[in-house]
Amino acid sequence: MAQIVIANYLGSGRVVFLAKGSSEGSVAWGELIDTAEVAADDARANALLALAEADVAERNVVMDPYLIDVEEEGGSLRPTKYREAIRALGPTVRQDLGKQAEGAEA
Repeated sequence: MAQIVIANYLGSGRVVFLAKGSSEGSVAWGELIDTAEVAADDARANALLALAEADVAERNVVMDPYLIDVEEEGGSLRPTKYREAIRALGPTVRQDLGKQAEGAEA
């Protein structure tokens, strides 16, 4: 199962994702799930989580990074768990709220 790293910005509390292209010494966080670096296997997922945890210790801009399972649906990433879908996109009963309503500007 594909996985990505999710966390929260300390300043705003917003949900963020370890961004594509992040590497040791150059970690970025994106607010849209489609900006996330995707790990196709457990070894890569653990490496991404270690990278995120090292960034927490070094820069302290996000908190509590952890891995979530995702799948590609219609060209976009979607969390497989209901809780993570709400965190990533917004409430399921009000699609006019959250990142799903903000679109690319989120």
